[in-house]
Amino acid sequence: MSDPVAQKSGFLKTYMSNHPDTLVAYAKYFGKVTDSISSAEMTAIDSNSMTLTYTVKNTKQKKVIQQVPLDPPLAGYEEVKPRLLGMKAEAQEGLGMIKAPQITDFRLPANSAITCVVYAILLYITFPDISPSPLFTPARTIHACLGGLSTLKLIWQVTAVVHILESLYTLSLCKRHRTGFVVGTVYFLNTVIFGFPIWTDLRRRIQDARIESVMKVE
Repeated sequence: MSDPVAQKSGFLKTYMSNHPDTLVAYAKYFGKVTDSISSAEMTAIDSNSMTLTYTVKNTKQKKVIQQVPLDPPLAGYEEVKPRLLGMKAEAQEGLGMIKAPQITDFRLPANSAITCVVYAILLYITFPDISPSPLFTPARTIHACLGGLSTLKLIWQVTAVVHILESLYTLSLCKRHRTGFVVGTVYFLNTVIFGFPIWTDLRRRIQDARIESVMKVE
């Protein structure tokens, strides 16, 4: 299957040539360029990455930044503009050109229910002898296949460590985006409980706020 973004790369390169400041910001931030840049251009783009070429200031020397990743990859052409706008705001934030958007309230994403389901399954498998009911026969079988309670304890411990690390990442996002103590604490505690659905939704909210702020300027 052909890449829908690569198919329209010619148009996208022409479109981005009208936004030279954005391309310079991309090169400096995502390409980690420390040279003084006089200009930059997008020379390729597909669903997974873009390639940038920049000119060093006061010279004719051109350098290539290969495959600046688009993370996550673009699912289709309709995602290009919002992603590029979000990356523009992120680059400008990182370079100190604009302030990071502020998040002032907490939102519990609907997919946090996934974690509840996982917890229920783990509890079911961890304590299969809580009832002699035939409903717990599959739990006893899985419990034994996994190596008993010691293995299940390890799974719970690993889950707890991962959630704590995720919570620290969430806290860093809250600090950067000035949620305040109360909202930040709520985000931290909910990430301890629910894990990745919380911080992925927070990142989505931040990206939406970035795009909104850029659209207001444009």
